[in-house]
Amino acid sequence: MPYDSADDPAWNPLIDAARAAMANAYAPYSSYAVGAALACGDGSVVAGCNVENASYGGTICAERGAVSAAVASGRRIYDACVVMTRAAEPAYPCGLCRQTLNEFAPRLPILLVSQTTGARRLVRLDEILPGAFGPASLKL
Repeated sequence: MPYDSADDPAWNPLIDAARAAMANAYAPYSSYAVGAALACGDGSVVAGCNVENASYGGTICAERGAVSAAVASGRRIYDACVVMTRAAEPAYPCGLCRQTLNEFAPRLPILLVSQTTGARRLVRLDEILPGAFGPASLKL
């Protein structure tokens, strides 16, 4: 099954898309560029980057940017995600991004990648967001 190890070649198109998106990040305040890419159920790849705002609360993370772009193009099924930064250690999605990804793919495999060192860490969303509140939580 693809995406079951950090070295699986199936990750390569997502890594390339995340790297390209990260190059377009708008991060004048933190200088912390992030790129994310989603493997969609139809075989396409949709990417996003972080877009900071002087009103910090208006900042959009790369993962949520990718989800927004995917939903806007009619894609709501995700098979995998890559999150790339320049940090020496691979960086995890923030809590809000974890919650957003959970809305669509609670068991999503996520490959965390450091562009700087090449380090990779493969996690699954339900492992880094245990006891998540999701659509099923709203059913009475």
